[in-house]
Amino acid sequence: MKMRLNSAGSGSAPGFTIVELLVSLLVFGVVMTMAFRFLQVQNEGFRKGLDYMATLQTLRYAVGTLEQDIQTAGTNLVDGQPEVVYAGEDVVAFNSDYASRTPFDPFAVFFDPDLEDRVARSLTRDRRALIPESSFYYPDSTYRDGSGLAGPAETLIFFFTPDDNTEREDDYALYRQVNMEEPQLVASDLLQVEGEPFFRYLTDNGLGVDSIADDLLPLAHTAPIHGSQADTGRVSLVDSIRAVRVTVAATNGKEGELERTSELTRIVRMPNMGFGMLEVCGSRPILGSGLSATLSADEGGNPIVHLAWAKAVDEAGGENDIVRYVIWRKEVGVTEWEEPYLSIPAGQDSYVYQDADLVPGKTYQYALATQDCTPTLSSMISASAIYIPVS
Repeated sequence: MKMRLNSAGSGSAPGFTIVELLVSLLVFGVVMTMAFRFLQVQNEGFRKGLDYMATLQTLRYAVGTLEQDIQTAGTNLVDGQPEVVYAGEDVVAFNSDYASRTPFDPFAVFFDPDLEDRVARSLTRDRRALIPESSFYYPDSTYRDGSGLAGPAETLIFFFTPDDNTEREDDYALYRQVNMEEPQLVASDLLQVEGEPFFRYLTDNGLGVDSIADDLLPLAHTAPIHGSQADTGRVSLVDSIRAVRVTVAATNGKEGELERTSELTRIVRMPNMGFGMLEVCGSRPILGSGLSATLSADEGGNPIVHLAWAKAVDEAGGENDIVRYVIWRKEVGVTEWEEPYLSIPAGQDSYVYQDADLVPGKTYQYALATQDCTPTLSSMISASAIYIPVS
């Protein structure tokens, strides 16, 4: 067997040259750099995904908690007790029989044997709560059940407030409060969506669900007693709320390029609203007065029909919730009353209207109804037909 001799004359096995070794190390270094870069990108993407999922989880928990509780608004109230107490852009308060310490209570949402009366029953006039983020105290009277005790429905309050536990100046925390108990943190690292309040409210306008105008916020029961004569007009609009639209964003708490945010908007229906309104904007309004129509002439001899009527029963007393009077006009022979001819705002000492838009030779008939703040129309009454003579 022959062997290759080195310069010293000794034999050696074949191997790598220094150049080959350096090339190998260079290739290995490039491959490892690419591998580490790939792992770094993967890790960064994974971290971003975790941050994004964290914001979604925060939003879903916050809005889910709101949805779960707001849907119970109006359950098991006593007579005269309002369903929604306060409706603001960053706070909503409502009454609900949320929890009971009575086993098998068919009206409460949850059962907790360890509850105390101050948590399981309604607030009273002697134990009023200040609605957070406002100067409004509730209640102004005590709502009692048939046994004379404070009603079973608690006051639940949700409110967004600037978070003082972080260095940021634009983040909020969501709190939940029951009656006068210490507010409990629901979620933090929340942001307000630009141009949107946290809460908007949808009201039943008689034709469906419509949005309440911003200039009506906040809405609250500021009357001495819910259902009293003063509890009408703008105050009682809070009784018409049927849903809450929640709009909120969440952040991962970081700044700059590391920040991740998510937004969520959800309409939370209030299926129990409207069933407990027994006194104000609940029953169909009662008109109870007649409509008179008489023919006369103005100074130029042109015909005029004078319409006159007295205050409705529910404006002079009763529910005191009349908003307007609606008048229809049609020609005799037309079977259906079409669109209203005009409306007159309520709140006047007497009601008189002069109709001068008349065509000689025609016979007109007028009808009147009143409308409350839900809005619901009363039954319609009509006046005797008026013939417009040809001059």
